[in-house]
Amino acid sequence: MAESVTVTQDTFRSSVIDAGRPVIVDFWASWCGPCRQMEPVLDSIAEDYDGRVTVAKVNVDEERLLASMYQIMSIPALLVFKDGHKVAELHGKQSRAALAETLDALV
Repeated sequence: MAESVTVTQDTFRSSVIDAGRPVIVDFWASWCGPCRQMEPVLDSIAEDYDGRVTVAKVNVDEERLLASMYQIMSIPALLVFKDGHKVAELHGKQSRAALAETLDALV
């Protein structure tokens, strides 16, 4: 069973920028209702795209500098990276279909 990876400022480069596959980064917080609603959707994406896409999570309360670097003003915010570059940005609660459509264009 594929799981998401927790990313910090120290591991962002190795886990996201230097990853050999697309990475969807979920900027979230434990107090955010829509963020909690996204969790099963992202778990499903991690499972279905295992080996092709990495799902990474950044807690904005713990990683304020990282959230600031990517100008995260509201959560949930989902940034998609490929080959070290941000290629898509989605804000708010997203459907599984919308995420799959974005990822299918990259894999």
